[in-house]
Amino acid sequence: MNDLLGRPPLLPDPGRERARPWPVMMRVVLGLLLLVAVGTLALRFLPGVTTRPISLREAAFTATSAVAVTGLSVLTTSVDFTPWGQTVLLLLIQVGGLGYMFAAALILRLFRRRVSLRDRLALSSSLGLAQPTNILRLMGQVLAGILIIEGVGALLLFLHWRFSGIVPADRVLFYAVFHAVSAFCNAGFDLFAGLPNYPRGIPGDSPTLLIMGGLVFAGGLGIPVYADFLERGFRRLSLHTRLTLVVVVVLVLLGWVGLLVDESRPGGLLFAAGWEQRVVHTWFQSVSARTAGFPGLEDFQRLQPAGQLLVMVLMFIGSAPASMGGGITTGTFVVLTLALWSYAKGNPAVQVRWRTIASGTVLRAGAVLSISLGVVMVASWLIMLTHPFSLSSVLFEVVSAFSTCGLSLGITGGLNGFGQLVIILMMIWGRLGALTIVTAILQRHTPVQLVQYPEETVLIG
Repeated sequence: MNDLLGRPPLLPDPGRERARPWPVMMRVVLGLLLLVAVGTLALRFLPGVTTRPISLREAAFTATSAVAVTGLSVLTTSVDFTPWGQTVLLLLIQVGGLGYMFAAALILRLFRRRVSLRDRLALSSSLGLAQPTNILRLMGQVLAGILIIEGVGALLLFLHWRFSGIVPADRVLFYAVFHAVSAFCNAGFDLFAGLPNYPRGIPGDSPTLLIMGGLVFAGGLGIPVYADFLERGFRRLSLHTRLTLVVVVVLVLLGWVGLLVDESRPGGLLFAAGWEQRVVHTWFQSVSARTAGFPGLEDFQRLQPAGQLLVMVLMFIGSAPASMGGGITTGTFVVLTLALWSYAKGNPAVQVRWRTIASGTVLRAGAVLSISLGVVMVASWLIMLTHPFSLSSVLFEVVSAFSTCGLSLGITGGLNGFGQLVIILMMIWGRLGALTIVTAILQRHTPVQLVQYPEETVLIG
């Protein structure tokens, strides 16, 4: 027809093919990597950031840990960074906790720039929200809520540390803000470790642990939970929010009781402590172990083997989906637990509270668990291949990095360049989520499968 009308034939435009937009997941991955790169350059090259020259590798490790809100570090924050450098680190933690898409959309709105539909989709995906409808309005409300929680936490820490004399008067405000943000974002960075009075980390008094533990708990609930409270109210919460609240409370209680029993035995870290200290410290450690990485137990590296195993399980499960923490998430854990329970009872579908969980959700949960176990095993093998550390220490370190927790049995500083690279990749993987990187790669290169093949039975179990 084009020839009859005297027009040239329509040919595909190669420029358009090359300009095909990146999938949403790939944009999330590249955005996080870009933020890590910016943080690395800032920590390495900005003047007055550190008290001594640091290598590019040290800057990359620290920036990744801050952006991924992990807390593992080869540097001592209170010693190796100036107040200006600690402020840069604080900004990286805040942006990393909120998510780079959240921060980018906020900046665009501040400059009255339009946020495209594709950016809204990427934002809703990174925040774990099902629909991009009214995402910007909801984002503003969530941000306001987060700042209020962090502000209240900072105020409580300021008042306590100011009147107890824990922090000097000229530094108490910055210390309060830094630790409130670090706790809510589940980052695990602190400004006490390395100081003469607090060589191992944050103060161990009950008010400090209760305030910071509350912030850690709040940050680990996830943005979808807060969005649900804002949109539905307390009486019409979604199934996701209800399950999240139940699972988080149960995990904290189980970890609390387990650590209390284990570390109160002869030889345990709290055997000689009073009951108030035992109860508060083990509660804080149970909350922190899932997401934040603040060592609530003095001399944490001497934790009993049973306690190490319990903490690793809590770290691996992690926090709620789209929260400030990592791990396989409580959503994956509860879906797989419900699926196992339904299968044991002979039910073909996974049902809870008069709702049926989609089969695709169960499949994704299984994929998350499988990929996570595989990644943790490979990373542990690589580090053990190149380091003389024990299996328990290496596995603990890798799970901590994968879950963006930040607890360590003391081997972080002994990692060589290759080991640090493995931990960096684990922190990035853990912050993005087990499926995000795989989905980002495969969605761009794998065509849609339209052919359906006959089913075949494969023996399992």
